[in-house]
Amino acid sequence: LSVPTILTKMGLSEGFWHHEYWLPPGATWEDMKESADIHYPQPQDLLLCLPGALLLIIVRCIFERTVALPLGRRLGVSDKLRPVVQPNATLEGFYILLGRTPKEGDLISLAKQSDLPIKKVETWFRHRRAQDRPRLMKKFCEASWRFTFYFTSFFSGLALLYDKPWFWDHTVCWLRFPQQPLPPALGWFYLLELSFYCSLVATLPFDVKRKDFKEQIIHHIATITLIFVSYCANLIRFGMIIMLVHDASDYILELAKMLHYMKWKQVCEAVFIVFAVVFIISRLVVFPLITYYYFVTKFQLFLISCLINTFLMILQLLHVFWSYLIIQMIFGVILHGAKRKDARSDTEESDRSEAEDLAKNK
Repeated sequence: LSVPTILTKMGLSEGFWHHEYWLPPGATWEDMKESADIHYPQPQDLLLCLPGALLLIIVRCIFERTVALPLGRRLGVSDKLRPVVQPNATLEGFYILLGRTPKEGDLISLAKQSDLPIKKVETWFRHRRAQDRPRLMKKFCEASWRFTFYFTSFFSGLALLYDKPWFWDHTVCWLRFPQQPLPPALGWFYLLELSFYCSLVATLPFDVKRKDFKEQIIHHIATITLIFVSYCANLIRFGMIIMLVHDASDYILELAKMLHYMKWKQVCEAVFIVFAVVFIISRLVVFPLITYYYFVTKFQLFLISCLINTFLMILQLLHVFWSYLIIQMIFGVILHGAKRKDARSDTEESDRSEAEDLAKNK
């Protein structure tokens, strides 16, 4: 089957799949007809990412409960005691409907309505916010899951690509493009990556919310778009290299987070330094060099290549943003002795205020 035949089954117009949009000048979908021995990427294959994402969410829930949670307890991860919030319908209603941090005028009004001193109202809201903050064990379990996936993904990708000549010599990557057959293993790897990022989007509302929440959403959308488009346009080789470059540092970051939650300070700092070096080299050196090589020196411009360029530039801007945070954190900790804190922390208020409140309650 060729793509024009498949698109009618998917209910999409022929205009959407016109070869001039998806393929370089001179190439058509007829160049990618499948046979008994030769297979090419087919857009309908990507629909499997929906049940794939659901399966990964189920596997994650099982992993966190049966592996990450017992592991965290064994390694000494424990949740801190938090002040008990006294039930108050008036304050709870404001907290849920109008905001977690009332302004001065709201505090005065709420104090009158609840017949409490303003200081007591402020303390109630601080305790209530602390109650909603994610537990340390929850953060450890999430980091453990992401570490396991990224670690498996990176080294699986290396195992799939290390013997491919086009992985080491990019000039070979474009031979007979787009008539490059799709090895089944690469197709399944692509599907796994797409399913994983779809699962991350689905669980974002329930995961620990970090300060770069908006950047995370942009990153996931850009990644999903690039995986979808590169698969349909048979840019599998290019996509595999890009995914491998990204996975090279992700599992190191998750390991550093796990060590941070375990309070292994010195080991955590050493791993974080390794992460910073790998991240900056892979995202600010290797990534732009690869994208420049492919899309500036080798690619004739067409609609999809322009779209891919746009999303690659978005990813690069995010890489620069996160690199700035990483470097800022390293300089703050090493050179200025600043308080150690994850640059992508989800904490809104310091643990110190919690400790003070607990001491008062005792």
